[in-house]
Amino acid sequence: MGYVRLRIRELAEQKGWTLKQVADRSGVNYNTVRSYVQRDALNTVDLSAVYKIARAFDVTMEDLVEILED
Repeated sequence: MGYVRLRIRELAEQKGWTLKQVADRSGVNYNTVRSYVQRDALNTVDLSAVYKIARAFDVTMEDLVEILED
């Protein structure tokens, strides 16, 4: 099984947003956003949440998700 990392922190910094603002703008629970940022490698994610976060940043899911080596 592979692992992914979400580039939420980098994209938020580029926009000047806090994690709370990311949550508010995407409609994704703040605790979910925070947990995605705090973990360096994720083996499971909620794809609907990832899609909403990508939409909030106006990027594709591919731009948000970084594939890590096993």
